[in-house]
Amino acid sequence: MIEGPYFVLAVVGVVGTGLVAGAFCAFSTFVMRALAALPPAQGVAAMNSINVYAVRPAFMLVFTGSAVVCVVIAVVTLMVRPNDGTVELLVGSALYLFGVFGLTLVANVPRNNALGRLDPGTREAATYWPTYVREWSRWNHVRGVASAAATVAFVLALT
Repeated sequence: MIEGPYFVLAVVGVVGTGLVAGAFCAFSTFVMRALAALPPAQGVAAMNSINVYAVRPAFMLVFTGSAVVCVVIAVVTLMVRPNDGTVELLVGSALYLFGVFGLTLVANVPRNNALGRLDPGTREAATYWPTYVREWSRWNHVRGVASAAATVAFVLALT
């Protein structure tokens, strides 16, 4: 079992990646479905509002803070090579950094930006909305699974 600073880092990793996994799970299981059921203008307006509020400190602290913790875990693990949990700590960090943080930057954020440039009541927004929901949700499912898997990896490092 890992101890000392590794234990603390792994616990913080579990909490952060688990909270993010929960947020993504909520979006994948009911938020996006509810938004998709609205008329396109309402769905676009609601999602644009969500995207504005998502980049506020409460969520960004957890989302980016977890990425920072994963970088610290990976660097410290590679430098010190603890006797226990090395593989799990590195796997958990990689899953979050690439499967969550990186994927967000290359898949979800560009779609959010494209949606944000549209006036919700336009034909263009109504046409783009179903594509946005389908593609954004697909990548969100991947992010959710990656974050949950990172959480499991950090839990395994603690055992």
